[in-house]
Amino acid sequence: MRILVTGAKGMVGTALCNSLRNIRDGKDRTRPNLKIDEVFEYDLDSTPEDLKRYCRECDFVFNLAGVNRPEDPADFMEGNFGFAGELLGELRAARNKAPIMLSSSIQATLSGRFGESDYGKSKRAGEELFFDYAKETGAKVAVYRFPNLMGHSRPNYNSAVSTFCWAIANDEPYTVNDPNTKLELLYVDDLVQGMFDLLEGKEQRCEYEGLEVIPSDTGRYCYVPTTHKVTLGRIIELLQEFRTQPETLMMPSMPEGSFEKKLYSLYLTYLPTDKFKYPLRMNIDERGSFTELVHTQDCGQVSINISKPGVTKGQHWHNSKWELFIVVKGRALIRERNVNTNQTIEFEVTGEQIEAVHMIPGWTHSITNLSDTEDLVTVMACNEAFDPARPDTYFEEV
Repeated sequence: MRILVTGAKGMVGTALCNSLRNIRDGKDRTRPNLKIDEVFEYDLDSTPEDLKRYCRECDFVFNLAGVNRPEDPADFMEGNFGFAGELLGELRAARNKAPIMLSSSIQATLSGRFGESDYGKSKRAGEELFFDYAKETGAKVAVYRFPNLMGHSRPNYNSAVSTFCWAIANDEPYTVNDPNTKLELLYVDDLVQGMFDLLEGKEQRCEYEGLEVIPSDTGRYCYVPTTHKVTLGRIIELLQEFRTQPETLMMPSMPEGSFEKKLYSLYLTYLPTDKFKYPLRMNIDERGSFTELVHTQDCGQVSINISKPGVTKGQHWHNSKWELFIVVKGRALIRERNVNTNQTIEFEVTGEQIEAVHMIPGWTHSITNLSDTEDLVTVMACNEAFDPARPDTYFEEV
């Protein structure tokens, strides 16, 4: 399959082309039913001859090209309606009935509060052009009315989320007019997966009632079902937590598929390069060092422990807290004793064969560096971040 992407250098176009190439090159094997031979990328720096050739040779078209912030409002119609007509004209001339996708917007919804805007009018006109083309040629047309999109894009342009991510990551000023404003956001990676569904003939269709999506097997429009409704205030709250994470070490809860997980990934793309690296506090004494790496709200913390030759650390137990010791360098003896029964157990572990050892609640435990010359390096995971007010840690030799 040869795929044409117009608007290939925009936020969505860049993400889609990257993903299409990954499938083409065999780097992404999550869509075994898709065979992509070539990706034609059309944008402002392409020539009319490029468009003619692409329209002759393509087997599928993603029309992402459009204008959303022109200097002259009249350019909305030229960019969103005019180019659509040009593209369809080239497909007609080539007698190419390849399926075609149109990127539209919920602002094209006539009964919605944006229906009378110049942008909404131009998007609506483009939609009707595509629907007429489908009737005329019999080509499959998939029109998507996207909500607010969330992905890496130019700040201070057309995405409030991108602007806030950039400002907070770079310690720049920003303004939130109404923190209670609610947005419906579609993350660019979810959008791309929706486009892959379309390529496989598994797109989801809908009708519209105002701005409300009404799922329908025979709907006129298509949509990507995975969106997130969130207030501006919540976005700012999360971004501030992300900004302070290098100091607090605390990661907000980010369940699979959650808005928080996607926002954090997006936030990181706006970090200036001098923030890619940040220092960690090493607690150093004559025995070695102990450094906390990351805290989480629901999965505890991860730390690195370095023990000097011959040093024994630990000699304590917990009521409910549990730990995993994972030696990654050196050789160690881990000893545990049940404080109630005095049952004991020992493990000799080495970084040459990495293993995880449970520190069980109610068992006092220690770890000894068995080397006379080299440091012992141990990754330690614990089910709760250390709270000095409630340490649940009691000294007792093994």
